[in-house]
Amino acid sequence: MIKGFFESFNYPKYIVIPLAILKVFGVGMILWRKSTWLTEWAYAGFFFDLVLATAAHYFAGHGVVGFSLYGLLLIFSSYFLGKQIRD
Repeated sequence: MIKGFFESFNYPKYIVIPLAILKVFGVGMILWRKSTWLTEWAYAGFFFDLVLATAAHYFAGHGVVGFSLYGLLLIFSSYFLGKQIRD
């Protein structure tokens, strides 16, 4: 089902598994927060993933408003509130 969803956006199906693995590692890095460098890269990875997902939905004709746009709002709030708490 997921491979078919990715193919509907003209993404190759071999990208599904590595993307899922990297997302799990990204969540782990954000929750672990021992390395600020890796935490920043995890946030950057989620940001770029969500921006590209929003663009893919737009170009597929689904419109801009969707879970990817809400995910962008959540990642921004998580990053800036977490940064404010850490500082």
